[in-house]
Order: sequence, then C-alpha cells, then structure tokens
Amino acid sequence: MIYSMTGYAVVTKELPSGSLNLELRSVNNRYLDIQFRLPDELRLLEAAMRELLTARLNRGKIDCRLSFFRYAGEEDPQQINANLLQKLLELDRTIRVALPEARGLEVADILRWPGILGAGSLPTQDLRDPCMELLHAALDEFAAARAREGEKLKAVLLERLDRMRRLTAEISPRIPALLMAFQEKVRSRLQEAMINHDDDRIRQELSLFASKIDVDEELSRLQTHLDEVERVLSSGGAIGKRMDFLMQELNREANTIGSKSVDAEVSRVSMELKVLIEQMREQVQNIE
Repeated sequence: MIYSMTGYAVVTKELPSGSLNLELRSVNNRYLDIQFRLPDELRLLEAAMRELLTARLNRGKIDCRLSFFRYAGEEDPQQINANLLQKLLELDRTIRVALPEARGLEVADILRWPGILGAGSLPTQDLRDPCMELLHAALDEFAAARAREGEKLKAVLLERLDRMRRLTAEISPRIPALLMAFQEKVRSRLQEAMINHDDDRIRQELSLFASKIDVDEELSRLQTHLDEVERVLSSGGAIGKRMDFLMQELNREANTIGSKSVDAEVSRVSMELKVLIEQMREQVQNIE
C-alpha cells in the first residue's frame, strides 16, 4: 500500500468537563515538517505528540491542531493561590513592623498581584492520556485517508505505465525498416555520384547512420525503468523519493529517443512518452 502526502482527519473525545478536538491535515513536502497549534495549557504535550507523529509519518507538511472546549456551566471560577497569599500577608506584617506608618495591603492590591489568581484550568497531566489517545485515533483515520488517496494515485500511475508500454512497442519494429530504407537511399545516391562506387563507403555511411538512430539501448533501459516503477508501486511503503528518481530516468531515456529520431512517428511517440512521464511526475510529488 502506498500513501498520499495529502490527508485530513478530525476526531473528538468527550471528557466530564469538556470536549477535546484534534485535527490533522497535510500537504506534500520534501521532508517531514510538523506544525502544532495548541492551547497554552496543553503546550507541554507537544514533545510527546511530535514523537508519535514522527514514528507514524515519513514525509509531508503536517498541521496538528488541538483544542479543548468546556461545557456550559462547567467553567471553574478563578481560585486564590493560597501559598502566595500567605507569603504576601507575612511580608505585609514584616514591613509594617519595620515601618508602622506604611499602608497595609488592600484586597485590590492582592488581587492584582501576579500569580495570585489561578486560571482554574485542568492540569496538563489530567489531559495527557486523553490527548494521546485522541492523537492515536486521529492518526489511524489520517492514515486510512492517505491510503485511499494513495490507491487512487497508484491506479493513475499504472494506467500511464500501460500507455507507455504500448507506445514503446510501436517504435521497435520501425528501426529495421528505417535502416533498410536508408541503405537503399545511400546506395542509390553513391551509385549516381560515382562511376565505381565504394562498398566500404556505403558500409561506413550505413554504420554511422545506424549508430545515430539506433534506440534499442534506450528502449531497453526504458523498459527496465518501467518494470522498476511497477515493482516499486507493488512493494508499497514510503516510495516517493524512489519514484521521483525513476521519473528522472524515464525522462532521460525519452529525451534521448527523441534526439535520435529521424522518423516522424518515432518523434511523435517520444513526445507522447514525455507528456506521460510529466503527468506521472506530478502525481509522484504527492506520494509519501
């Protein structure tokens, strides 16, 4: 099975005090790039979440969004930090002993003191296990979505492979006929130009022409690369980089066939091959 780098998943987990929501989305990227959007109270979970995502994914630009929504009526009131309050009161008494005329702390002063009021939010540790369970569930759904898209990509690539095989099969039978036609053409011209034509000259011309238009080696390598593409697609896994390299090799052989062409039909086939390879390359960019 192959996986697309484009995917989306969203999952929700209900807790007694609220609802956790996690969203994963991805687009193609050369490497694995993970971006998090987490509320401050869950920021400490980023390292563990990154480790899990890295273990399950290989390539792609991943956007991970996690949010927590409290139920109506479940809002915790802000609470006084008792330890800090006690320290402030002790300092207040100490200062007034040293400076009897100093004004003591008032309620407004205490409430404005940094850290005196707690946010009333759930402790991160209470949310850790539910968040990680949610991420596991999201990754399962995410992987399934990417696998479905990957199967569509595979079908498109195999269809292009089949068309390329049919095109290459059209070229091979034309080469011997081209050589024979050129042989007769050279022989006729040399006989017209020279009273005593030189058979060695004819053979040299034919040998030079044959080397210029002989694409058997290119066709053989092209066929080998097509077989390798099919094998890699069948093997599955993280094949994106391997497929990208094979597209370069296919394009190189198609270009060489076109540059050697002395026949309109061979030139046409070469052009169609390059169009198909470019279409495949665009699809390969989305494979993990």
